[in-house]
Amino acid sequence: MKRTAFFRVLLLMIVVVAPAVEFPQSESSNNFEEPYSRIRPIIETFREDYGILDRFFSATSSAARSEHLRKLYTEYLGKLDSLDYNSLSADEKIDFTLLHSFLNHQIKEQLRADAQKEEMRALIPFIDRINDLEDARRRGDRLDPAKAADALDKLVVEINELRRRLESPQAERPKRTVAYRAVSMLQSLRTVLRNWNGFYAGYDPEFTWWCEVPFKAADDALQKYTTFVSERLVGIRPDDKITIIGDPIGREALIDELRFEMIPYTPEELLRIAEREFEWCQAQLRRASREMGFGDDYLKAIEAVKQKYVEPGKQPELIRKFAREAIEYVKKYDLVSVPKLAENYWRMEMMTPERQLVAPFFLGGETILVAYPTDSMSHEQKLMSLRGNNPHFARAVTHHELIPGHHLQGFINRRFRPYRNLFRTPFSVEGWALYWEFLLWDRGFSKTPEDQIGVLFWRSHRAARIIFSLNFHLGNWTAERCVDLLVNKVGHERDNALAEVRRSFSGEYAPLYQAAYMLGGLQFYALHNEFVKSGRMTDREFHDTILKQGPIPVAMVRYVLSEQAPPKNLQPNWRFYRDEF
Repeated sequence: MKRTAFFRVLLLMIVVVAPAVEFPQSESSNNFEEPYSRIRPIIETFREDYGILDRFFSATSSAARSEHLRKLYTEYLGKLDSLDYNSLSADEKIDFTLLHSFLNHQIKEQLRADAQKEEMRALIPFIDRINDLEDARRRGDRLDPAKAADALDKLVVEINELRRRLESPQAERPKRTVAYRAVSMLQSLRTVLRNWNGFYAGYDPEFTWWCEVPFKAADDALQKYTTFVSERLVGIRPDDKITIIGDPIGREALIDELRFEMIPYTPEELLRIAEREFEWCQAQLRRASREMGFGDDYLKAIEAVKQKYVEPGKQPELIRKFAREAIEYVKKYDLVSVPKLAENYWRMEMMTPERQLVAPFFLGGETILVAYPTDSMSHEQKLMSLRGNNPHFARAVTHHELIPGHHLQGFINRRFRPYRNLFRTPFSVEGWALYWEFLLWDRGFSKTPEDQIGVLFWRSHRAARIIFSLNFHLGNWTAERCVDLLVNKVGHERDNALAEVRRSFSGEYAPLYQAAYMLGGLQFYALHNEFVKSGRMTDREFHDTILKQGPIPVAMVRYVLSEQAPPKNLQPNWRFYRDEF
């Protein structure tokens, strides 16, 4: 028998006679069974179609990008509207509603961005000139280097003439918020122009011969003009760590955002909710303060708690202890499923001093970022960071960021219905983590008055976020007043309050993001009252079901828990707050 034939026979014998091997089920799966959704392929295809356009039109403010994206959104709305809604399952109706709402919102957002661009055009009349260069490169149009050099030269002339006009005492000055927005746009355009140049320079000898000098002049003119707009029209110098501008969106835009999040309250009603929650926190803080011997002056009690910080180098050990404590607690009382991989494989990193300027406290998920002083900070900055990240404040932050908070949430979301991450909302993401602070408070997880002060500090902080962010976007408050609220009523260190407000209004987060923490938490809290306290579900069933739905608007989760399907053309109507007006 030939050698190859022998091995074929041997292999066949092994396959036939070998006993079946049962592979152990992945510890991360938790026996999840995801129902089939006919809408899922539409969502996934849309995400890929959007991605290719997003990557192709790298000039984010180009008119061509806006036009193609709006066409894409409209095309997919047409696909959804062609379906028979009544033939869909409850799960499919949720996916349908989520995608339909998302696409309509994206169209509105694109139109709003286009309107803002027009508002900035007086400050950046050359915006299309730069964007068109990059769009043409992306299309593969043949470049005429001599004409490109001429375009760059004209750009320099236009920028310098514009700057001279704006420097004139008679020049009409733009609104400060528009100028602030223009600074970010100018920085983006400079990057676009550099990427365009980088594609040709050094690769195309004729381009380099024609354009090397004109490009450097254009890049320099853009940089100097950006500095001029920032310092002279906005009023912020590079070393300014105090001034906060922001860009209020107004009441109408806030209401549009709330409708998209399926919240039927007006901004004014939400402010009243936040004020009630803040008053409750103050009452509880005064009670804990009296237990600590400070009477009703809870700010003194907070200051005393802040002084209990651990010495430098000891914070990571403390966080590991708090993480284990929370994990063991939720497992002991069977509150939520905790897969072994999620329990054992999270990471910790120290936050950079630069990042602490806008995020003076912990951030997290699978990796918890620990804010603590570094040797490069000034003495006063070190003390503020130590006080602001004391053990009693850090205890609540740890389970907020890890388990049962963001790390557990992200772990499950990536493994069950991951396509719904397209509809990710802070009302679900941040609301989930804050809801656990509510629930663990009710269960007596924090027993000492110092630990209670730590929890209540953050809870009042989240109520204050609603108050200052909505008032700012309504045009009622300045950034300075927002900082004062955090310092004088919540008990923040001033530098930490500045960082918090700067983070809120820098453009890094959506207008409702800071309000979403407590409002989302209140939504989940209302669901817990409706489905667990009523006896309809256990804690574990309730929490596991929520995690399996993905980071979607909480109002949609309620349909799942109720075993109902949303009606077509859903209008927000769930009044979730426990004390109606």
